[in-house]
Amino acid sequence: MKQLEYATPEPLHSADASRQLEQSLAGTLPPHALMQSAGLALARLALALTPHAKTIWLACGPGNNGGDGLEAAVHLKQWGKQAVVNWLGRPDSAPVDAVLSWARARDAGVLFSEAPPPSFELCIDALLGIGRVRPPTGQLAQYLARVNASAAPVLAVDLPSGLNPDTGQAPDWAVRAQLTLSLLTLKPGLFTAQGRDCTGVVWFDALGTSEQARQASASAKLIAPAQINSRSHDSHKGSYGDVAVIGGASGMTGAALLAARAALYAGAGRVFVGLLDDRLVADPVQPELMFRSIASLRLESMTVVAGCGGATAIRDSLPRILSTSSRLVLDADALNALAQDSQLQLLLRARATRCRDTVLSPHPLEAARLLGVATALVQADRLAAAQQLAERFDCVVVLKGSGTVVAAPGQLSAINPSGSARLASAGTGDVLAGMIGARLAAGQGAFQAACETVYQHGLTADQWPQQRPFSASRLARS
Repeated sequence: MKQLEYATPEPLHSADASRQLEQSLAGTLPPHALMQSAGLALARLALALTPHAKTIWLACGPGNNGGDGLEAAVHLKQWGKQAVVNWLGRPDSAPVDAVLSWARARDAGVLFSEAPPPSFELCIDALLGIGRVRPPTGQLAQYLARVNASAAPVLAVDLPSGLNPDTGQAPDWAVRAQLTLSLLTLKPGLFTAQGRDCTGVVWFDALGTSEQARQASASAKLIAPAQINSRSHDSHKGSYGDVAVIGGASGMTGAALLAARAALYAGAGRVFVGLLDDRLVADPVQPELMFRSIASLRLESMTVVAGCGGATAIRDSLPRILSTSSRLVLDADALNALAQDSQLQLLLRARATRCRDTVLSPHPLEAARLLGVATALVQADRLAAAQQLAERFDCVVVLKGSGTVVAAPGQLSAINPSGSARLASAGTGDVLAGMIGARLAAGQGAFQAACETVYQHGLTADQWPQQRPFSASRLARS
């Protein structure tokens, strides 16, 4: 068992893949052994997190998630804790393993009750796990409300009750836990959409499942930190490529400048700026940036970052950008123009046939426009939406938001675990686009460049000093 540190690209499993892996593993073990292992892992974590707790409330559902809680109660009772269990199951209808754990808990003297204890130092949510349910009623609804009203920390078993394991969608009644112990597999829903708000700190116990088996059956993966590669001493600015930022319509030049500065600080050899509003001829803050007319830029030898602050004016430049740029990041208003023009979409798809790397970096509303659906449908299944975009336009897609998704045709999608609400401010997306552009210019493949940049972008926000004001312009320089 370990607290996730995201040092490696951990595999993620859908609910169906998790169940299949569970069945496969259970078939190699003695009966009830897997639930006993899960309960012991849960009890150990509960003890480690709250060693001085006297009373621990275990809210246990009628299925195997509840069985894990019942099994944990046995150990907690044996270790001197007052384990109070509310069990929604019945011995004549619960799964076999859960009934065995109920019998063990009863025989161990665990206190069963209809009502939660009046006070407790830890609450264990073992109500639903990966089970999909209708809106709760009766005692289940009462227990869920009491869990969410708890002043004590809440430890969720496998994932917080109500959280969709595949999409991260969470209804209003879903549990908001401070800690989550994911068992056997990690689920995508823990890390995207509302998942991160529901799960708190994630711990993981593979329960003896091999890394090979989990990798082979993965539905997605977590992005891990990139290895830091030092630059060769025998290199020069030409070794790291040229980035051209095209955007910045009237009143919106700041977005283009943010992207350009980010590309420069991220290591691009040279950064050119082609503004749609060409009244600005120099950046007084960043004199290294080279301002050129868009027509004079030699796009065939450059990585282009297009659309930041482009407004509708970017539309006229897109046919040339799509047709000639060596590598390309499309953001913001370039995406909006693309969504409205089928001819631009044809030019975009044609880039893949010429082996030219392209990255789209939409936020959910921009992704919805590209797909021709409501934003809510994109957010309802972020992994599926990102993959659909990647397949439709034959390029890498960075679907921004909580748990940013990076997708590419024919590849396992990746979810970014870094980042915080600090990034919910103007200009941070422009900075991300510029940073991706710098990595592309240096020769990285589009998918790798997107994954590594998204992680670093989020990590910078995570590590930002509390006392230091945060803004996109500061982020660009970090």
